[in-house]
Amino acid sequence: MSVFQGIWVPVVTPFHDGAIDFIGLRRLLSHLLEKHVAGIMVCTTTGEAASLSRQEQLAVLDAVLQVVPAHRVVMGLSGNNQIELLQFQGEILKRPVAGLLVPAPSYIRPSQAGLEAFFRTVADASSVPIILYDIPYRTGATFEQATLLNIVAHERIVAIKDCGGNLTNTLALLTSGQVDVLCGEDIQIFNALCLGATGAIAASAHVHTEQFVALYQQIRDNQLAQARATFLQLLPLINAIFMEPNPAPVKAALALEGLIGSELRAPMQTASAAVKAHLQQLSGHAV
Repeated sequence: MSVFQGIWVPVVTPFHDGAIDFIGLRRLLSHLLEKHVAGIMVCTTTGEAASLSRQEQLAVLDAVLQVVPAHRVVMGLSGNNQIELLQFQGEILKRPVAGLLVPAPSYIRPSQAGLEAFFRTVADASSVPIILYDIPYRTGATFEQATLLNIVAHERIVAIKDCGGNLTNTLALLTSGQVDVLCGEDIQIFNALCLGATGAIAASAHVHTEQFVALYQQIRDNQLAQARATFLQLLPLINAIFMEPNPAPVKAALALEGLIGSELRAPMQTASAAVKAHLQQLSGHAV
């Protein structure tokens, strides 16, 4: 079993007037650590990595490593230019991280053999564990079951963030014994943990973090009635967080708590007034 267990938060990247808000980032990280999250994922989809330059991504990682112990930090590594991606991987690996979260190359839609070759190349070049990020609705690349099982047989690919939407593949991964499964679809957390997932990477766990941590612990301890009640309490929040493109509602919810501002980088837009009002109603915070 890998170290990738429990509730991991794919942390947002706060902005102020277009620049990274490092003060807000540190404040948010301290808040999440106080809530006993298992770890932090940096420069993910939720972290708006696609809107950050490579140098900005490294700056965010360095800032996170000043606050969060390295064994609890995973860095996102994505791109469809493999040469450039491997160069960036080398820069990341100059820092102490617990692992890398790697999706399939987006837009170009490699063949199954191409996907296997890509992940084998990245894993061979890595000195830290790899978490495969299966999210076909963002990358355009869909893994066949045999492909997934071949990829996770690599000794450095130790976990998968499962957003594939294919229960048959999820069950095959869970029963293979080759890889830990981390739920990547927040609405599936209860189901996935009950089936044997080792944890979750949950954007909505920025909010009511302690309840997500409790949910994981309850299922781990076989307290299923309590866990079911906890999950159903969280369900309205989870639904609200994904009413509009991630991470706009997450940032709006965090802004309500006074932790960071709600700014995003274009072409992403801040959450609508309707979503903000709904989140305010759920949280009970005043404007």
